[in-house]
Amino acid sequence: MRGMYIHIPFCHQICHYCDFNKVFFKNQPVDEYIESIGQELAIMKAEGLSFAEVETVFLGGGTPTSLSEKQLDRLLAIIHEYVDVASLKEFSTEANPDELTYGKLRVLKSGGVQRLSIGVQSFDEALLKKIGRTHNAADPARVIDEARQVGFTNMSIDLIYGLPGQTREQWQYTLEKATELELPHYSGYSLIVEPKTVFYNLMNKGKLPLPGEDMEAEMFSMLMEHMERHGRQRYEISNFALPGYESVHNLLYWENATYAGVGAGAHGYIEGVRYSNIGPIKKYMAETDAGKRPLQQTHTVTKVEAMEEEMFLGLRKADGVSNSAFHKKFGQSLDETYGQILRSLIQNDLLEQCGDRVKLTRTGVFRGNEVFQQFLQ
Repeated sequence: MRGMYIHIPFCHQICHYCDFNKVFFKNQPVDEYIESIGQELAIMKAEGLSFAEVETVFLGGGTPTSLSEKQLDRLLAIIHEYVDVASLKEFSTEANPDELTYGKLRVLKSGGVQRLSIGVQSFDEALLKKIGRTHNAADPARVIDEARQVGFTNMSIDLIYGLPGQTREQWQYTLEKATELELPHYSGYSLIVEPKTVFYNLMNKGKLPLPGEDMEAEMFSMLMEHMERHGRQRYEISNFALPGYESVHNLLYWENATYAGVGAGAHGYIEGVRYSNIGPIKKYMAETDAGKRPLQQTHTVTKVEAMEEEMFLGLRKADGVSNSAFHKKFGQSLDETYGQILRSLIQNDLLEQCGDRVKLTRTGVFRGNEVFQQFLQ
């Protein structure tokens, strides 16, 4: 496995758009859960899985920074037991601006974390309240300044557009405030209303005033143009970076590489098998306490499925999919496998051939899901 994702399912506040596996922090067995992470890693190692080739570790959630300094320190110590942190290409954590204290920053830095992915979403106070965020518009600048004092240089913030009632002016203001921070990496995502969220329930009641598709496309265009003007190159549909600051861990996903998913509700891809862990925390912990892998579902990926994944994941990247790499991996060329589909997409100006690679055109970037669907049987 080349990557490791560790899920921390605790939040002090649950955002109105979030559908990830999470629970309110209060009255949860947080310390015991952290020990269960270690138990799961020990079980994986006992089953013969090797962590020697792990290149990246990513702490996600939920909210990893909902943990106390002591809890973060213990979690990092457990990770050090199984992973050679000093040799990692990247060690990242997600973070909330109002929870990322100076003390926690020092714990993370001393524990080997190199990269912060901070959930900002908007710099508009009214929108922050509307989407259920607990930080204010001034928190990100404070946190980033403190992170720089501690020694962090590799930082990113997440932004969301297409929010309920969001205007062009609000989005432009958020983009300007974001780039004033002079970060090496930015992510900008369109809002997706998922089932079992506050927003989903409001939408079903007709109480969620979302911008239309045309407005959403315009906001995406604004995002791309703004980032380009500020020297952040788009290397994936929603991600922009200075050269050398692309997210190594996320690139593993888009390259369809192998990674471990650790923690309640985590997903992984190891030795040709995609799997998901048990979601409910106490059930997850009961399995690890019994010395069992806490698996909910497993699926052995067929060659056809792996080729499909190679295309719809790889085409998310700005440099697309390499024919030579595809041939090396699957023993057949892109043309042999998808020739007719590729020619049709190229003819319709959704894909273009650039030497050894096929990639989305600018039109294709806006219609990515339509392109990806063509490779699914």
